[in-house]
Amino acid sequence: MDYVHAIIAVLSTIFCFSYLIIIIISTTRRREKSNAQKNPPEPSNAWPIIGHLRVLAGPQPPHRVLGALADKLGPVFSLRIGSHRIVVVSSPEIAKDLFTVNDAAVLSRPALTTAKYLSYNFALSAAGPYGAYWRRMRKIQMVELLSNSRLELHRHLRESVVEESVKGLHRKVAAAAGGGQGLEVELKRWVGDLSLGLMLRMIVGKQSSSAAARGEYSRFMGAVEEFFGYLGMFVVRDAIPCLGWMQDVGGHEKEMKRVAKELDDHLQAWLVQHKRNRVDHPAGLINSTETREQDFMDVLLSVLEEDSHHGYDRDTVIKATSLSMIAGGIDTTTASVTWAIALLLNHRHVLRKAQEELDRCVSRDRAVTEEDIAKLVYLQAIVKESMRLCPVGPLLNPREFTADCDVGGYRVPKGTWLMVNAWKINMDADVWADPTEFRPERFLTTHKHIDVKGQNFELFPFGSGRRSCPGMNLAIQMVLLVLASFLHVFEISTPGDKPVDMRESVGLTNMIAASLDVVVNPRLLPNI
Repeated sequence: MDYVHAIIAVLSTIFCFSYLIIIIISTTRRREKSNAQKNPPEPSNAWPIIGHLRVLAGPQPPHRVLGALADKLGPVFSLRIGSHRIVVVSSPEIAKDLFTVNDAAVLSRPALTTAKYLSYNFALSAAGPYGAYWRRMRKIQMVELLSNSRLELHRHLRESVVEESVKGLHRKVAAAAGGGQGLEVELKRWVGDLSLGLMLRMIVGKQSSSAAARGEYSRFMGAVEEFFGYLGMFVVRDAIPCLGWMQDVGGHEKEMKRVAKELDDHLQAWLVQHKRNRVDHPAGLINSTETREQDFMDVLLSVLEEDSHHGYDRDTVIKATSLSMIAGGIDTTTASVTWAIALLLNHRHVLRKAQEELDRCVSRDRAVTEEDIAKLVYLQAIVKESMRLCPVGPLLNPREFTADCDVGGYRVPKGTWLMVNAWKINMDADVWADPTEFRPERFLTTHKHIDVKGQNFELFPFGSGRRSCPGMNLAIQMVLLVLASFLHVFEISTPGDKPVDMRESVGLTNMIAASLDVVVNPRLLPNI
C-alpha cells in the first residue's frame, strides 16, 4: 500500500509540475504576443549592428522607400538605425494625434552630429533640443522678426527685389528674342539667386549691385548648398554612438566643419558691419534726410542683451538665427517655385489658365504686387497642389520622444526618434482622388477648405504644432510673389518642347534632380 501511495505522490508531483510549466509557457507566450501587438511592426531584413540603415541608402529617395514599407507594414512601423529606434508615421489621423494631443512629447530633436557642426552647436534653434533656449528664440522670431506687422514693413523690399530680378532677366530675354528663339535659362539657378538676394536684403541688408557683392553672393550660395547637402546626412557616430571614438570615417565631419566655418566667416563679417553701423548711426540716420532701413540682424542686436543666452553668447545667437532664416528662405522658395514651374511645363493647359487669371486680375499694364496675391485663387491652388505632389521636406525634420507615448495603438518608449512621411500622407488615396495626378482644381472644389499652415493634416508641408516652421507665412508669400511675377512677365516652354524630367534628388530637401532648362520669351512690354 505504501508503494502505491508513493507512486501516486510521484505522479501527482509530476502532473502538478507539468501543469505549472504549461501555465508558465502559456503566460509567457501571451505576454510576448501582447508585447508584439504593442510594439510597431518592423521590416525583417535588419543587419547586425547597422540595423535597417541600408534601407535608406538609396538609390530611391528615402520618402519613397518608407512609403513602400508603409504599404506592407501599415501607417505606423519602426526601423532600427544602429542603436536607435525610429518610428515612421504615414497617416494624417495619427499625425494629427501626435501634433495636437501628444505634441509636448515630440517637441525635441535628436542630437545629430550634422546639427552640432552646422548649427553652432545647436544654437540654431530649429535643429536643437526643446528647452528654455528654444522657447526664448521661438518667441523672438515670432514677435520681433516674423510677425505680420514686421512682414508688412518689408513688403516693398520683397516687391523691389523680385521686380529687379525679373527686369534683369527681361532685358536679357528681349535682347535674345530678336531671332525669335527666346533665351534658355537654368531656372533652379535663377530662382536660387533671386531667393538668396531677397533673404540677404531682409536679414542682413546686403545688396548685389557690385561685382564684389555678386562674388560674395556666389560664394555664400555655394556654402549654403553644401550646408543642405550635409544637413540630412547620418554619420557613423549618429547610428552607432559606441563607435564615436573612431576617426572621421569618410571625412564628412571634416567637411562639415569647413562649411560651417565658411558660413560663419560671412555672417561674422556682416555682424561686425552692423555693429559698426550702430556706432556710426545710433539713431539710424545716414544723413539729415535719409534713414537706414532696419533689417533682421539690426532687430536682433536691439532685442538681445549682451549677456549669455542659455550658454550661448549674443553674437553666436544672432549668427545662428540669421543663418536659419536665410537658409530656410532660400531652400523653400527655390524648391517650391522650381517644382511648380516644372509641373506647369508638363501640364500646359494649367499654365495657360494661370496666365489667363493673371491677365484678368492684374492686367498686362502693370507688374504684380503682393496685394494681387489674394485675388489669384487659381495660382494659390497650383502652389498647394505642387506642395502636395512635390513637398520640399517630404520627411518632416526628425523629432525625438521625450516621454513614453501611444502612437496609433502602439507603445513607443521615450528616446525613440520620429519621422513623419508627409509625402506618403499626400499620396493617400482615401483623401486624394487620383493622388498622383496634378489637379490644382481640387483645391477650388473638394479640398477648398485645406490650407498648408499646419491645421489640416492631409497637407502640412511646414509641419504642425509648436515646432512648425515659424517662417511659413513669409515662405508662402515669397513663393506666390515670385511665381506670379515670373508667369506674368514671360512665356515659357522647354527646349524642343520635351517633357521635364521630374526625378527627385536624394537629401533632406526634395529638389528636382536634373537641371530645369526653360526657354523664356517676353510676355509683357519692357516699360511694364
